[in-house]
Amino acid sequence: MKRKRQTRNTKKNAQPFIFSLRIWLLFAVLLIVSLLLLGSLLDGKFTTAHRLSLDLAGYLQTGVTQVKDKLSGLKESYISNWTLQEENHRLQKLADKYLAELGKYRESYRQAKEFETLLDFKKQLSVQPVAARVVGKEPAFWCKTIIVDRGRADDVLEGMTVFVPAGVVGQVIHAAEHYSKVLLANAPSSAIDAIIQKNRTRGILQGAEAKGYVLNYVQKNVDVSEGDYIVTAGIGGIFPSGMVLGTVSAVHSNQRGMFQVIEVKPEVNFQKLEYVFIDPTDRRKIINSMNDTPIWQPGQ
Repeated sequence: MKRKRQTRNTKKNAQPFIFSLRIWLLFAVLLIVSLLLLGSLLDGKFTTAHRLSLDLAGYLQTGVTQVKDKLSGLKESYISNWTLQEENHRLQKLADKYLAELGKYRESYRQAKEFETLLDFKKQLSVQPVAARVVGKEPAFWCKTIIVDRGRADDVLEGMTVFVPAGVVGQVIHAAEHYSKVLLANAPSSAIDAIIQKNRTRGILQGAEAKGYVLNYVQKNVDVSEGDYIVTAGIGGIFPSGMVLGTVSAVHSNQRGMFQVIEVKPEVNFQKLEYVFIDPTDRRKIINSMNDTPIWQPGQ
């Protein structure tokens, strides 16, 4: 152990000495080369040693210059890329801001055009309907409904009809103080007295959800073709007469039975309802008055 420690100590002590020796040898070599160059210059002769030393110095200076130029180029490229990244980031944020503002302007313009259409339609009506906004939907198989932001506080009652410029939307089935539930006309539980506009033939329009409507109880000898308009009949006191429901999209008269199966495409896009009108006429009073009317009897 002692020998190993002594060997380690000897090596540690020898390292500074070797390093100092190398420094002195390098200094001596440089001194000798400098003296040789100085002597050759004093003699006025351009010797081999001088040529070699000049070539060596040239190569070294060329290498240093190239390295310096590359480092300078890398620095400038790094600074340029950093500046471009910052500029791109700034421009991206600016573009996102302008795109968001453009989206808002487009939506405002679309709403303004829609309000203009609704206002023009409202001016043409003989009654003053209650405007309402659709705030919710409750899709179900047998009861497809929407929720609007008008209720009893706005004189909205059960039984009132709901419509848009394109045609019939449905009927109010529940009215709370500030909100109401509307049964859509294309719900399977919906049935509306309707007529074919061109020949006044009556039928019952049944909701068929995604398929639209089916007009039932129209005999096979009735002239019906695609594109014919179907409107409300005004019978029963629920819907006023002449309101557009849809157009005939297909006629099936080759089936068994005495009635045709008539498919009707709704004029109203039930998937895009945002604003609707509610007819303020109390349909319940009309129905009650019709029920209270005495039946005529012979001899009266």
